[in-house]
Amino acid sequence: MLIRNPRYQQGVTFIEVLIVAVIAGLLIVGLNGIVGQALQSKQQTESRNQLSRDANFALQRMIQALSHTRLLLLPFPDKPSTNDTENIREQTDPSSLKTDTNALDTAVLAMTLPAYVDLNADGVADADNDGDGRFDEDLPADSTNDDAPGIRGIDDDDDGWLDGWFVKENDDEEFYVRDEDPINGNDDDGDVSIDEDPPADMNADGCPGDCYVDDDGDGAVDEGDVADDDEDGSTNEDWYDPLVFYFNNGTLIERTPVPWDESGNGSITGQDYVTSVIAEHVRRFRVERIAQGTDPGLRVDILLELHDPETGETASLRTQVLVGSAL
Repeated sequence: MLIRNPRYQQGVTFIEVLIVAVIAGLLIVGLNGIVGQALQSKQQTESRNQLSRDANFALQRMIQALSHTRLLLLPFPDKPSTNDTENIREQTDPSSLKTDTNALDTAVLAMTLPAYVDLNADGVADADNDGDGRFDEDLPADSTNDDAPGIRGIDDDDDGWLDGWFVKENDDEEFYVRDEDPINGNDDDGDVSIDEDPPADMNADGCPGDCYVDDDGDGAVDEGDVADDDEDGSTNEDWYDPLVFYFNNGTLIERTPVPWDESGNGSITGQDYVTSVIAEHVRRFRVERIAQGTDPGLRVDILLELHDPETGETASLRTQVLVGSAL
C-alpha cells in the first residue's frame, strides 16, 4: 500500500490565502488608479477638444460676418473726451474674472447684415429691404427702424441701460442727441465717430438724394420728399439690419434680422429678428475696435474663452478681422 507524506496533504493555509488576497487587492487598487487616471485624461482631452471646436465654430461665425459686412456698428470708436474705453467691450462669467481694468461691462459685436444672408430663399438679400439691389440707401431717422434708441434690446453706449433712459428712438447711438451726424464723411459732432447718427435726410443737405443730382436716373432732379434719399418715390424704406453677437449668462448669442413679421406687429421692421446660441460655457468674450491710424482698413480684435466647470478644461481663441475684407 502507498503511504503519502503528511506534508503534502495540508493544502493552502489561511495565512497564505490572506497574503494572496492582499496582493490581489493591491493590484486591483493600482489598476483601478491607472484606469481611473486614463479615463480622466480621456475625459479632459475630449472636453478640451470639444471646447476648441465650439469656440472655433462661434469665432468663424463672427469672422465670416465681419469680413462681409458693409459697416461695423458696435463697438463705437473710443472718444478721447471721456474716461471710458468705448472701443472695447468685454464681459466675463463670473464678472470677477475680468482682467482688463479698462474694459467695459457688456460685450457686444454688431454690424450690418451681410449680403449673403437670404433666410427666406427668395433670391433677394435680406439686407436689401426694398429689393432694389442696393443696401442701406434710404435710412429713416431711426436708422435701424426698430423704434428704439440705437439697436433695440442692446446697451449701445454701455451705460447700464438697455435702449437708454429718456432717449428717443432717433438717437442711433444712445448719447442723448438725435440726428447730429449725417452721412457726409465728416465727424459733425466731434465724437471721433463718422456718420453714425444720420437724420431721415441722410446727408442733411435739404434735398431728396444729393442736391442737383438725378439720383434715380429718371431725368428729373431733386423730386419728391427730402427724406427720399434715393428719389424712388418712397421714404425710409431701406434701413440698417444689425447682426448682433452678445454675451448672456455664460452663452454667446447670435441675433439675426429676418425678412418676415417675427414680432407679430403686422409689418416687417427692425424689430423682427431671431436668436440662437452659438457657444456655451463661455467664460470671457472681448471685442475691440482697433483705431485705423496709418493701418488701412478697420479691424476688430476678438477674444473668446470657453471653460468646462466639470473638467476644469479651458479653450481660448483670439483673432483680428479686417472689416469688409471679403467684399
